[in-house]
Amino acid sequence: MRWSIRFQLLVPLLTLLLGVVGISIWAALASAERARHQLETQLRDIVRTVNQSTFPLTENVLRQMKGFSRADYLLAPDPARPEPDAPRHPVTTLHAADADLPPPATDGDAWHDLSLDRRVTAGGVAYLCTGVRLRHRPNDGTILYIFYPESLWRDALWAAVRPPLTLGAFAGAASVVLTFALGRRLRRRIHELVRRTRQIAAGDFSPMPLPGGDDELRDLGRSVNEMAQRLAQYEETVRRTERLRLLGQVSGGLAHQLRNGVTGARLAVQLHARECDGRADAEPLTVALRQLALVEMHLKRFLDLGRSSAMRREPCPLHGLLGETVELLRPQCRHAHIELCWRPETAGAGAGPVVLGDAGQLGHLFLNVITNAVEAAGPGGWVEVRAAEKAPGRAVVEVLDSGPGPSPEVAGRLFEPFVTGKREGVGLGLAVARQVAEAHGGAIRWRRDADRTCFEIELPLEKRE
Repeated sequence: MRWSIRFQLLVPLLTLLLGVVGISIWAALASAERARHQLETQLRDIVRTVNQSTFPLTENVLRQMKGFSRADYLLAPDPARPEPDAPRHPVTTLHAADADLPPPATDGDAWHDLSLDRRVTAGGVAYLCTGVRLRHRPNDGTILYIFYPESLWRDALWAAVRPPLTLGAFAGAASVVLTFALGRRLRRRIHELVRRTRQIAAGDFSPMPLPGGDDELRDLGRSVNEMAQRLAQYEETVRRTERLRLLGQVSGGLAHQLRNGVTGARLAVQLHARECDGRADAEPLTVALRQLALVEMHLKRFLDLGRSSAMRREPCPLHGLLGETVELLRPQCRHAHIELCWRPETAGAGAGPVVLGDAGQLGHLFLNVITNAVEAAGPGGWVEVRAAEKAPGRAVVEVLDSGPGPSPEVAGRLFEPFVTGKREGVGLGLAVARQVAEAHGGAIRWRRDADRTCFEIELPLEKRE
C-alpha cells in the first residue's frame, strides 16, 4: 500500500488532533461541572443564611434574594407540619404559581446536600427546582422552593464550556490547515525532484534550479545536480571511448592494407636510391623516403588510437626526439615555404632533459602537435619549437605557430576525437597527443598569445639518483 507524504503527515496529526478534541471535551465537561458546583454553592449559602435568619421571609425579602441570585423563590406552608405563625398562602416571586412542586429534597439544617435536580415548568418557563424545609423560627413550618431558570443555567454552562471548546477547535483547524499546506509544499518539491531524475534518466543532464529554503530537500537537489554533472562526464567519457574503439576497429583493416602499399613503395624507392648512389638526383629520393616514413607513422597512429597496448618505460632524450621529428618535417616545410625553427635551450649533442617513457609513442605525440602547427601556420608562416626544464621534475615542450588559431566553435573541444576546424582534417592528431601525454603522467594544453598559438606539453622527467 502506497502512502503519500501528505497522508504520512496527516495521520500523526489526526491522532494528535483526536487527543486535543478529547482534552477539550474533558475540559469543557469539567468547566460545566465547576459552574454547576459554583451555582449550587451560591444557592446553598442562601439557604443556610435564610434558615438561620430571625426575620420572616416576606415578598420583599424574596425579591431581594432574587436580585442577588437571579433565581425565583416560593415560600409555602408545610402540609406535613403546620405552624401557627406560618403564612397561610404562598409567598412567591414567580409570575405564575401553577408550578408542579416537587417534594422537599432536604431540610434547612442539611443545606450542604442541596442540588438542582428537578425540572419543572411554571408560566411556560422551564426551571430547575428544589425544595428545603425550614426548621427555625420565625419561618418554621414552611418550605422554601428555589426556581432557577433553565435558560440561565444553559447560558452559564455554555459560558464555561465555550473557551476550551473554541481553543481546541481553533488549534485543531489551524493544525490541519498548516499540515495540508506543508504537505502540499513538500509534495510539489518532491515531484520536482522526481521530474528532474526522470529527465536525467532520459539523458538531460542540465542542472535544476535549487528549491527555496535551506533544508534537506535543497541538499537533495544539490546532490541531484552533482549526480547529473558526473553522469554527463561519464557519458562523454563512454562516448569518446566508444568512438575510439570503433575507430580502432575500422581503421585496423584499412591501415594494414595501406601500410602494405607504403612498405612496397618504400622498398622500391630504396632500391632505386641505391642505384642512384652518388648521382645528383638522389636527394629527391631521400625526400620521398622521408615522406613515405611520415605516411607510415600516420598509419600507425590510426592503429594505436584506442588501443591499450603495453607501454615501454625507458629513458628518452627529449632533444633527440624533437630533433628527429623536426628533421622529418623539414622537407614539407621547405616545400610550403614555412620557417621551422627548433631551439633547444641546452646545447650539445645528447644533452637536455631526459623523460621516462615509450620513445615511439612520444615521437607520435611530438609529430602530431608539430604537424598540426605546420598545417595551421600555412604557406609563408612560421613554427617554433622549444624545450626546457620548467619545474622540478617536469619538462615543458612549447610549439608556437603564426596561424590564426582554432575557431570558437572547436576551441573548447580541441582535444576530442573528430573535432577539427580544417576542411580536410580528421580531428585525431591532438586526441592522440592528449592520450599519449596522459598515459605518460603528463598533460597538454593550448593558449592564444597575441598573434600566435602556443601548445604546451608537460612531461615528467626521469628520476635521477
